[in-house]
Amino acid sequence: MLYRIPHLARRIVRALRLVVIGGALSYRALFNWTTPPMFIGTLLVGPLLQLLFFVFLGRQLGVADDHFYLLGNAVVTASTACVYGGTMAIANERRYGTLGAVLLSPRHRAPLWFGRALPYVLNGFLISVFTLTAACLLLGLRVPVGSLPGLGAVLVAAAGCSAFGLALGALGLRFRDVFLVSNVASSVLLLLTGANVPRETLPGWMRAFGDVLPLTHAAEAARQLSAGGGLDRGRLGAELATGAGYAVLAVVLLALFERGSRRRATLDVM
Repeated sequence: MLYRIPHLARRIVRALRLVVIGGALSYRALFNWTTPPMFIGTLLVGPLLQLLFFVFLGRQLGVADDHFYLLGNAVVTASTACVYGGTMAIANERRYGTLGAVLLSPRHRAPLWFGRALPYVLNGFLISVFTLTAACLLLGLRVPVGSLPGLGAVLVAAAGCSAFGLALGALGLRFRDVFLVSNVASSVLLLLTGANVPRETLPGWMRAFGDVLPLTHAAEAARQLSAGGGLDRGRLGAELATGAGYAVLAVVLLALFERGSRRRATLDVM
């Protein structure tokens, strides 16, 4: 019986329910690409074409081999759903006029906001697996079976990238055109994470900036695993630390911007 469950356990159950159900509802309501044509075209076909473009460009320029671009893009394609999805999960509340009801809700903020990132973590992982599988079939590349545990690095990267998207989405509570910021951030991830440009060829300040971006360490770990070097737990730990840092940044930004937004929402309700 529910009344026999200790108080702490009941709180945990309520928090998990808010994370799962609230995340699923917000995904259906706020993610602009849930319709089949948009989902397939934007989240599946788009990343696959991006990978093919860089593979053939790399062949022409002789910068790196196919595996470099295959594994790098298999990781970075998760950013399509995670960055834009995390941004939409918060910024679209303001865009659709439902932000006031959310800010006046008595529910705890951590499961309320971070539960919204969960669908995009799974989405990013799905996109990466699809891109990797389709590229192997189209290009005839072979990934060693022993490298498959490296998909765990993709899941870690997707979680960190979703936290990054939430931090960008928090800016949508204050700035009007937050999707411009998301577009720039997505391009920065393509350039500085080492997914398509070898990091050793970049200037020192770019490498330093890339070290604090999500996906960078996961891409390096995936390549090392594919080369037979084993799963680098240090790089995975660095990826987790990066994601945790952006999660904290998202909490701070949300707390700062919510204060003024809640005050305006109260006035609107009154």
